[in-house]
Amino acid sequence: MTDLIAQRASAPISELDRGRLTAAPGRGRRRGRGPGQSPWWALLFIGPTAAGLLAFYLWPTVRTFLMSFTESGPFGGSEFVGLDNYVRLFQDPELLGALRNTALYTVIALVGIPLAVAIAALLNTTGLRGRGVYRTLYFIPVVTMPAAIALVWRMIYNGDYGVLNEVLGVFGIEGKSWLTDPSTALVAIAVVGIWAGLGTNIVIFLAGLQGIPDTVMEAADLDGAGPVRKFFSITIPLLSPSIFFVSVISVIGALQVFDLIYMMLGQSNPAMPNTRTIVYLFYQAGFIDNEKGYAAAIAFLLLIIILILTVVQFRLQKKWVHYE
Repeated sequence: MTDLIAQRASAPISELDRGRLTAAPGRGRRRGRGPGQSPWWALLFIGPTAAGLLAFYLWPTVRTFLMSFTESGPFGGSEFVGLDNYVRLFQDPELLGALRNTALYTVIALVGIPLAVAIAALLNTTGLRGRGVYRTLYFIPVVTMPAAIALVWRMIYNGDYGVLNEVLGVFGIEGKSWLTDPSTALVAIAVVGIWAGLGTNIVIFLAGLQGIPDTVMEAADLDGAGPVRKFFSITIPLLSPSIFFVSVISVIGALQVFDLIYMMLGQSNPAMPNTRTIVYLFYQAGFIDNEKGYAAAIAFLLLIIILILTVVQFRLQKKWVHYE
């Protein structure tokens, strides 16, 4: 038996067997595409999201753009007027004031970013007790209804019985009617906006801080770096992606501010001309004056402004955001 096996092993390979062995590796059966290889499976999963984006974002944008070239009638219907709404918009004296107020509110709102970074750094201190309680307290305004926030802060800012004036009176400072004074109304509302959005920014920055490797901080300690040097030379650069993200969403949110101004001031407030933003201008044209075509032109102008500022932010982030 052993001799027979040795004989078969030493026998020369025939041409037919050689062809079979050569063709065997590349001959295999054609395999059908599995679920992960078919493009239809990808369309099945992204279909609901894509449909939502088309129905609730893309189509309303296109519809608004088309509406901006029309003029609505008093009893419904619309008439094509070309660029008349845009010509009227850029000749409107209220537009410049609304853009100025919106820009000022946005600049003030950005002050909340370094404030949130500082608070998040303090909450990330090693050995701090009650960290979850502090995060909850800071996040409560985020989940509070804007109407409730506006009502509470109107009482705080009240010139007759407001808590803020009472506190200032203890220190011998004379208070004022903060929401009816044109010089302070917009700043007062911006402070409320910063306070209301502080919790979201703190949570985002805390997540970024907890993602910084401990080995980097330990190496800095070995090099003799102090807390301030570590904060500005290590923490801030490694936290820059989170800062960039928060700055983008903060600018977009500030440019769309409306609810706080509407609920805290009201239409008859003497400070309204100094606090009217571009979204309030849109609301006034579309829902009070019933000029939907003109309101659509205002909305599309705001979209262009947001788009330009976002593109500028993404271009500038290459110079100061560190992803490694």
